[in-house]
Amino acid sequence: MSDHLNQILLVYAAYLIATASPGPSNMAIMGVAMGQGRASAVALALGVFTGSMFWATLAATGISAVLAHYAQALFFIKIAGGFYLIYLAVKSARSALTARLPQPLVSAPTVSKAVFYRRGVFLHLTNPKAVLGWIAIMSLGLGPSAPAYTFPAILAGCGLLGISVFCGYALVFSTVPMVRAYQKSRRWIEGTLAVFFGFAGIRLLLSRA
Repeated sequence: MSDHLNQILLVYAAYLIATASPGPSNMAIMGVAMGQGRASAVALALGVFTGSMFWATLAATGISAVLAHYAQALFFIKIAGGFYLIYLAVKSARSALTARLPQPLVSAPTVSKAVFYRRGVFLHLTNPKAVLGWIAIMSLGLGPSAPAYTFPAILAGCGLLGISVFCGYALVFSTVPMVRAYQKSRRWIEGTLAVFFGFAGIRLLLSRA
């Protein structure tokens, strides 16, 4: 019993570190929170969370493990994700190079929150590392002798951690001090985002995973 519990706690720790680390999804949430506001950032964060839970479910059922062995399917996921990150890089770079009011990082301010949600889902679903990451996490927690409650415990615990981290970024970076910092340093912030997204996109396109 204690061994299984320790294994689940290890899964939680691994997931928390991976989720809280700076990555394309978190950087996108931060950029939208500072530039578009809290509601839009939360919608994007919920979309990212949905994508993460989708891969978690597939990993637990073994479908994503099968998918990972099909190089062609993973290749198309990688290409879509890489070009989407480069698209975000171009949007950020164009905004950083202009002195007028910033262009939105992910979407126009007039669109519905559903658009931010869908783009959050797409951003995470087109990240092949998310597939492989969940395979590793589920392999770590779902051993042959794992009791029946292991998968629900992993899904519930990681789900709580994931939504806390993603929405936490949205809430923290949409506070008044952060928004003011964005307004003062908008061009530098979006320039940094452009470099980050561009690097991540090119790295994804050139990766073998």
